Amino acid sequence: MKLRFLPLVLVLFAVPLVVVLAEDKKPTKEPDVIYVPTPQDVVDKMLEMAQVKKDDVVYDLGCGDGRIVVTAAKKFGAKGIGFDIDPERIKDSLKNVKDNKVEKLVEIKQEDIFKLDLSKANVITLYLLPELNVRLIPQLEKLKPGSRIVSHDFDMRGVKPKKVITMNSGGADGREHTIYLWETPLEKEKP
Repeated sequence: MKLRFLPLVLVLFAVPLVVVLAEDKKPTKEPDVIYVPTPQDVVDKMLEMAQVKKDDVVYDLGCGDGRIVVTAAKKFGAKGIGFDIDPERIKDSLKNVKDNKVEKLVEIKQEDIFKLDLSKANVITLYLLPELNVRLIPQLEKLKPGSRIVSHDFDMRGVKPKKVITMNSGGADGREHTIYLWETPLEKEKP
């Protein structure tokens, strides 16, 4: 007789457990851009333009598969943190970090880049649309003087770049890429 209530008891305990587990998962929002990987030769040029060194902390905002922070770690011994909102990109990045054995230097975090404290970084890499770069200006202005910001293909309206180069990628796309470099304090363009 007592066992006939067992299924009801199990259901009553299981429902709150499912709710707790669901609430435990980080809320996500839709990515602001589609994922398009930066060709490796463009990654190399971005890090070269930023003059990445072993003592640098590189933040990649919208890290995709993590190739920029992985390259910074492998090539320069720099610490890096890749941020992305897309759970699939986080999985790709974590696999890339593990495959390249740079777990001691590189972290990957699922976070909204527009809510980040960037103050611990001194190199920021971007491959975002121009309007998203502009939305980041208030955060970028808080970086330590001498910090470098490098963007693949897209400028930051209202802020004068220190250097702009174009290059043809030897990668699969073979197209021309533009790379922008800014240094803090940011120099505002005159209207």
